[in-house]
Amino acid sequence: MLAPFGDIGFTDIIDIGFVAVLLYTVMVWVKQTRAPFVVIGIFILAAVYMLARQLELQLTAWIFQGFFAILLIIIVVIFQEELRQIFERIAVWSLGKKGPRPLRSGTADILIKCLADFAKNRIGALIVLRGRDPLERHIMGGIELGGKLSEPLLASIFDPHSPGHDGAVLVENDRISRFAAHLPLSKDFYQLARVGTRHSAALGLAELSDAFCIVVSEERGTISVARDGKLREVTNLQQLGAWLEDFLQERYPSPDRGRMSVQLLRENWVEKAISLCLTLVLWYAFVPGSKIAKVTYRIPITVENLPSNLVVDKIQPPEVKATFTGPRRAFYLSDHRKLKVTVDTSPAASGQRTFRILEQNVQRPRGLTVDELTPTTVTISVKKLPQESKPHDKGASAVQKKADQVS
Repeated sequence: MLAPFGDIGFTDIIDIGFVAVLLYTVMVWVKQTRAPFVVIGIFILAAVYMLARQLELQLTAWIFQGFFAILLIIIVVIFQEELRQIFERIAVWSLGKKGPRPLRSGTADILIKCLADFAKNRIGALIVLRGRDPLERHIMGGIELGGKLSEPLLASIFDPHSPGHDGAVLVENDRISRFAAHLPLSKDFYQLARVGTRHSAALGLAELSDAFCIVVSEERGTISVARDGKLREVTNLQQLGAWLEDFLQERYPSPDRGRMSVQLLRENWVEKAISLCLTLVLWYAFVPGSKIAKVTYRIPITVENLPSNLVVDKIQPPEVKATFTGPRRAFYLSDHRKLKVTVDTSPAASGQRTFRILEQNVQRPRGLTVDELTPTTVTISVKKLPQESKPHDKGASAVQKKADQVS
C-alpha cells in the first residue's frame, strides 16, 4: 500500500505553505477585481479539455490543446493591468519600501469637517488618501505642494474660482503632496449612472490601487467614497468616519499582535481553507505522485471470444502475478480490482491448449507499464457443450417407431 504522506519532510511543509499562500493571494485578487467570470470561464474550458482527454475525443482534445498553448498570451492580454499591479506590489514589498505614515486622528477630523462644509455649500471636491500602492503611474499632471493639511488650505484649493479646483488632491503623511491632479476614468457605467466626472475619476483610481477616494458632488451636495473598485454614497458623517477608520485600520493595523492574529485567521477563512486543500491535492498528485513505483498484483485470467459451442473446463494457473511500473499517482487513482488479463480463445478447439500471455493481454490504467509477468503461459481446457435433440428429430423418431410396430 502506497502512503503518499508517509515520507513528508520539512522542505515539503515549506513548499506546501508557500504554494498555499500564492493560491490564496490569487483567489483574493480574483475576488477583488472584475476577473472572476473570466477565471471561471478558463476553468470550465480546462474541465472540458480534461473530460475530452478522458473520453478520448481526439478532435476536441486537439482543439483545446491548441487553445491552452496560447493561454499565457491570452492571460497577459486580458489581465495586463492587474498583472502590472501585482508586480508593483511585489517590488514594493521586496525592496522594503514603506508606505505613507498613518493619518493622525486630528487630520481625519479636519477631512470630515471640510467635506461636510463642501457638501453643505455644494462645492465639488475630490480627495485621495494614498494606501500602500504606488500611485505615480496612475496620476497625471498636478502641482506639487507638500503643505500640511488644514481647513483653509483645502478650502482655497477647492474654491470654485481657483484654477485647480477641478482636479484631485493627494494626501500623504498628513500633508497635501499634490493638487489639481488628473486621475484615470473608470468604465464601469453601471456604478457611474447619474454621477459626474469626479466620481468616474475616483472609481477609476480605486479600481487600480488600494487608495481611499472621497468625492463631493457640487450638483447634489452628497459625499461618496470609492474603494476597492466600489463606489458608495455616504448617508451621514458617522458612516464616513467609520469607513475612514476601517481604511486606516486595514492599511495601518494596530500593534496588538493577539487581536491581529485572530483577525488574520478569521479574514477570508473560506479562501484560506480552499487554497490549503487545493495545495495538498496538487502536492499529493505531483510530488509523491510523480515518483516511480513498482507494485505487484495477482490478476485472474478471463477468456474472451470463445466459440459458442465450447465451454471452459479448466484454466491452469487461474491467475497471473503481474508487476507494474509507473508514477505513484497512477496507482492512487486506479482500482486494482479492475485489472484484467484476457486470453483470446477464438481459434480454440475441444481439449487443452497453451496460450502465451503478453503485455497486450493485460488491461491496465493509462500511465502504467507491465514490468514482469509470471507465468508467461497458461493452459486452458475447453469442451464441447452437450448437443440437445432438435424438435423435428424427435418427431421423425416417433413416426419410425410407429411404422415398426405396424409391420
